[in-house]
Amino acid sequence: MVLSVSGVLLLGIIVFLFFRKDGLKFSHALICGLFGFYLAGTAMAPGIRAGGESLAQLLGGIAL
Repeated sequence: MVLSVSGVLLLGIIVFLFFRKDGLKFSHALICGLFGFYLAGTAMAPGIRAGGESLAQLLGGIAL
């Protein structure tokens, strides 16, 4: 759950920055959000979630 909340927060910040700095239109952000919402209900969702968790573990294991 913590990974989901932090991931959503991070992606929300990125979308906001694209909206403010790079000219992302609100309609484009809305379409992307709806796409993600409907994608979460498909058979691909567990694979995408596992990939995100693997990436988070990889990044968490990097020692600086």
